[in-house]
Amino acid sequence: MALVAENRLFPVEGRSRDLARALYAQVRDLPILSPHGHTDPRWFAENEAFPDPAQLFVTPDHYVFRMLCSQGVPLAELGVPRVDGGATETDGRKIWRLFAENYHLLRGTPSRLWLDHSFQHLFGIDRRLSAETSDWHYDHIAESLAQPEFRPRALFERFNIEAIATTEAATDDLRWHRMIKDSGWQGRVLTAYRPDGVVDPEMAGFADNIALMGQQTGFDTGTWAGYLDAHRARRAFFIEHGATSSDHGHPNARTEDLPQAEAAALFAKALRGDCSADEADAFRGQMLTEMARMSLEDGLVLQIHPGSRRNHSDQVMGMFGRDKGFDIPGRTDYVAALRPLLNAVGMRPDLTVVLFTLDETAYARELAPLAGVWPCLRLGPAWWFHDSAEGMRRFREMTTETAGFYNTVGFNDDTRAFCSIPARHDVARRVDCSYLATLVATGRLAEDEAPEVAHELTYGLAKRAYRL
Repeated sequence: MALVAENRLFPVEGRSRDLARALYAQVRDLPILSPHGHTDPRWFAENEAFPDPAQLFVTPDHYVFRMLCSQGVPLAELGVPRVDGGATETDGRKIWRLFAENYHLLRGTPSRLWLDHSFQHLFGIDRRLSAETSDWHYDHIAESLAQPEFRPRALFERFNIEAIATTEAATDDLRWHRMIKDSGWQGRVLTAYRPDGVVDPEMAGFADNIALMGQQTGFDTGTWAGYLDAHRARRAFFIEHGATSSDHGHPNARTEDLPQAEAAALFAKALRGDCSADEADAFRGQMLTEMARMSLEDGLVLQIHPGSRRNHSDQVMGMFGRDKGFDIPGRTDYVAALRPLLNAVGMRPDLTVVLFTLDETAYARELAPLAGVWPCLRLGPAWWFHDSAEGMRRFREMTTETAGFYNTVGFNDDTRAFCSIPARHDVARRVDCSYLATLVATGRLAEDEAPEVAHELTYGLAKRAYRL
């Protein structure tokens, strides 16, 4: 029994389906570009076998365990580690059985489609996961993971990944990236510069992180000028290790363009821990503009990922820490928020700023009109909670008429779940081909133009936008 349908996500109507299938056949096997994500570079550096099925598919995947948590399954029983080192389940088979017993909770979700795709196409499984099949699945996957062809580097090559970017903090030593490079393996694993810990005064350890950045670079990060120079030095270090982008996960899209004296005074307050909430927000906004200016110097693509109301559960945050499924989307303003940055550098076509959103209401009202006129702006793909077939379709429907295709950047998977990468890209390719088929069938796109657009959405736009 096939776990995933051959014609999944294609239109129901006959001609549109045939057009979509024909387009998909031309892009299905193109290499994967994954310019933004959170896979662990240590996997590729050490190339050790993944420990067990639960640690591959369940424990690290907040898409999976947040759904189970919503139905009362304790995170500790799913093996999610506690920040205090307290007891959690460590028996992979027990975790897997609990996962299998609750697999029905994922019906209709992107996670179910990704998981079934992985089970079928990667592990050759033809029976549905359930309480009854749990042990069989576990044993089958565990036996596969013990084989050399399921090591991280082999899977990287099997997935036909041309390049993948991980995301590291500004103060990371990038040891795993050095190990990958020194190993002689030809897989292209890049890093991306994530400076949240040294630009957000409300983040724990902010002043200590800045002091560390000073030690790493030799600049006096107690001064505004030295602090900016330290960023330039760290960005250069990341570029040496393959970085083509920086990434900024701010609560909102606010930017500022303050006089340098005011910015220096605000930095001094932030370093002392004397900022109000609004001042901390202003400082983050100022740093987005400073990062844009630095991108004009060194060429890094600037990604802005705003709008997540993080760590909504104080209890889960206290027990399990950050990134444990309790980040919730919030309303986000872009027009007023981005105006300072755009008026400072937005007319520069040699700058690329990629905007993401968790607020779909902003697509047609704000984001598409902005990207449809400012030379520096590009729209990132449907992201996180909207990284789904319906979310991708809505993205195209709400942005194409105003921003077109060429002010977008293709698809990126933004995931920690390594085995889901080919599944996620397959969904994006199917959805985009279906959308193009609908445009052709309704007379809005010439049939001979559609293959070129499909190739661009799958490969060309990401390669150029991220300078890969």
